[in-house]
Amino acid sequence: MNTEDVRIDTRLNKYVWSKGIKNVPIRVRVRLSRRRNEDEDSVHKLYTLCTYVPCTTFKGLTNVNVDSEE
Repeated sequence: MNTEDVRIDTRLNKYVWSKGIKNVPIRVRVRLSRRRNEDEDSVHKLYTLCTYVPCTTFKGLTNVNVDSEE
C-alpha cells in the first residue's frame, strides 16, 4: 500500500500467537486500511493498520475493496 509505517492491531497479534510459537495459524483473514498519521513530528503522512477479521470458513472468499466512512 506504499506506506513504510505498518501497525498491527492487538487482536491480530493475539490471534497469531494464540497457538504458540510452533503452531502458527495457517490462514488469517486480515483487513488493511491506510490512515493519516496524527503525529505531527512523523516523517510519513500515512500508515497502514492491519486488523483481524474473524471468519468461520475460508471457502469462496475473495478480495474486496471497502471504502470506509471513518
